[in-house]
Amino acid sequence: MRPRYTVNCSLLFTDLPLLARPAAAKAAGFDAVEFWWPFTHAVPGDRELDAFAAAVIDAGVTLTGLNFFAGDMAGGDRGLLSWTGRAAEFRDNIDVAVGLGARLGVEGFNALYGNRINGVAAGEQDALAVENLVLASAAAARAGARVLLEPISGAERYPLRTLADAHDVLLRAATAGATRVALLADLYHLAVNGDDVDKSIATHLDRIGHVQIADAPGRGEPGTGALPLTTWLDDLYRAGFAGRVGLEYIPATDDPFGWLPSADRSTT
Repeated sequence: MRPRYTVNCSLLFTDLPLLARPAAAKAAGFDAVEFWWPFTHAVPGDRELDAFAAAVIDAGVTLTGLNFFAGDMAGGDRGLLSWTGRAAEFRDNIDVAVGLGARLGVEGFNALYGNRINGVAAGEQDALAVENLVLASAAAARAGARVLLEPISGAERYPLRTLADAHDVLLRAATAGATRVALLADLYHLAVNGDDVDKSIATHLDRIGHVQIADAPGRGEPGTGALPLTTWLDDLYRAGFAGRVGLEYIPATDDPFGWLPSADRSTT
């Protein structure tokens, strides 16, 4: 089975206005896209939501993945899932994000865990994260989707660094009643954090719902670094992974898709 790719339009095509990016992905030969939360607020107005939905639909692509609102990403925020004091904001966003996702075919909603907060016990944050995962997974299930949990790099206070870290959270959430939760294995983040990617793939395959790739060093397209991305993807699919692979990288060359033959870009 060959990989089914989806283009992350929050890191690619950034020379274009956000609403022009789905059409640019289609013009490059892709029929699936994903985005981080594409608005500045947890609950945008109907006009903004409708304009975004129209951009995706008019481009003829499917929105396969969407992040829940994660705060001020440019300012260092990395999610609200465990952020005490912002639970109501996250929960308001659940309804908006899942409603938008249901219109556009979203398969997975990425819930960034959130940084550790000075003065707040880690256990208090972790308990809130589990509560929010239960609520988010119930909402996602109504849309036929699931919630994804992702280890990331480059954020010193973000506590999930390996697939094992995220898996522990998923187990606690499942015990609390969350039924539609899975791991997001970003192979770039795992490698940069020093996770044993081969071992993690083998150990947690049955919990991996989505994969993202970028090369390292540099977070550019495959072939611009030293990671064995092709080998890892082959191992995943041979072992039974049937999900999508998100192209979530920062262009490092004039042709950021030159490594991928045109025939392999579309999922149809």
